[in-house]
Amino acid sequence: MSTSPKPAIVLVHGAWADASGWASVISELQGHGFTVYAPTNTLRGLPQDSAYVNQFLTQNAALQGQQIVLVGHSYGGAVITNAAAGVTTVRALVYVDAFIPDEGETIGELAAAEPGSCLGGDPAETFDAVPYPGGDAGDVDLYIKQDRVPGCFATGLPADQAAVIAATQRPLTASAFAVPSGPAAWKAIPSWAVVGTGDKVIPPAELTIMAKRAGAQITEVEAGHLSLISHPSVVASVILKAVEATG
Repeated sequence: MSTSPKPAIVLVHGAWADASGWASVISELQGHGFTVYAPTNTLRGLPQDSAYVNQFLTQNAALQGQQIVLVGHSYGGAVITNAAAGVTTVRALVYVDAFIPDEGETIGELAAAEPGSCLGGDPAETFDAVPYPGGDAGDVDLYIKQDRVPGCFATGLPADQAAVIAATQRPLTASAFAVPSGPAAWKAIPSWAVVGTGDKVIPPAELTIMAKRAGAQITEVEAGHLSLISHPSVVASVILKAVEATG
């Protein structure tokens, strides 16, 4: 490892999750002496969420003058792609079973680009839709139907753990699927990607296509969409590789 000061590591969770999903990854990184942050992803839409993370990176006094390795899971990948654009302190991007959009693409388009997503098809059969105060007319929060979580979102996890994830999920707005992504930070920042070969949310073929397009160094893991929970040591090791390569 480099003898230069350790970078801060910032972890951004995705939809239907919260920062607690990073718990085991955080423990491993802290065990290596890193300062880790896992801010809340507001899940209100790509412009809002990216702006929030951008402000966390650029206006947080604790991060001033520090180099940053920025990590995103699932929808969080789209968020970091936008949030890190033009942020010179971000030295590496790590995508964990994540969307890696180019400018102008939507996560809805990317999710359907390859067949096989368990969240495709009729939204009424997949999601519970709940209006939320202050939203645009017709917009709703989307929760995955709880009985679909174990066999879709949380595959590879024990049934009791999947049931807790189903009960505590944080929703994403329906409108977030249709908002075009902005300038892509991965065009200027080196990237790494973890691809779960059993991912049923974002088909592994699409994960691989996006990662190759971004020039990411790819690590495959026999895991579902939540490899950060089921295989935290693999995810932590990829983050450490990014640290070492960009130190």
